[in-house]
Amino acid sequence: MYPPDQSNKMCREGIGVPRGFAGGIRRRSGGSAIEFAILAPLLLIMLTGVVELGMAAYQAMQVQTAVEAGVLYAIQNGVTSPTAIGTAVTSATATPGVMATPIPLVFCGCPSYTAGVGVVSQGGNCTTACADGSTPGTYVTVNAALPHTTIMPFLKLPLPATLTASATVRVQ
Repeated sequence: MYPPDQSNKMCREGIGVPRGFAGGIRRRSGGSAIEFAILAPLLLIMLTGVVELGMAAYQAMQVQTAVEAGVLYAIQNGVTSPTAIGTAVTSATATPGVMATPIPLVFCGCPSYTAGVGVVSQGGNCTTACADGSTPGTYVTVNAALPHTTIMPFLKLPLPATLTASATVRVQ
């Protein structure tokens, strides 16, 4: 602590307060505003791009969820009604515009390690035997689509106009 006579002297002379601090504010008062004016539009464009990509990713996940709901419906209830499977797809999420396009496809196929599933016949009539003599299984392919509209079309992000998903599962 300073003696009382010296502390008054320091306050009068301005000792302890940097000289550039008080005077420097007046000389550089518009610098921050100019920097903000230059960077704010760039930051807003970047933020908009991130939001756009986030919305597209969310919608793509909703389309995939709809396909999974259709496949789950087909596994639990059978493939007797492709229309009911399509209804399960369209009502699976709260996202409007999800369509079961094309309609669910039911087919008979033979699993193969090299070619995946080889289609034997369309529909649920699996009377043709597989090449190895085994009985073919009943499969269903469920598709979903959602038209994607961009928030800011001037950004020209390479996003698909329609988000799609597909899944094939053996039900019998």
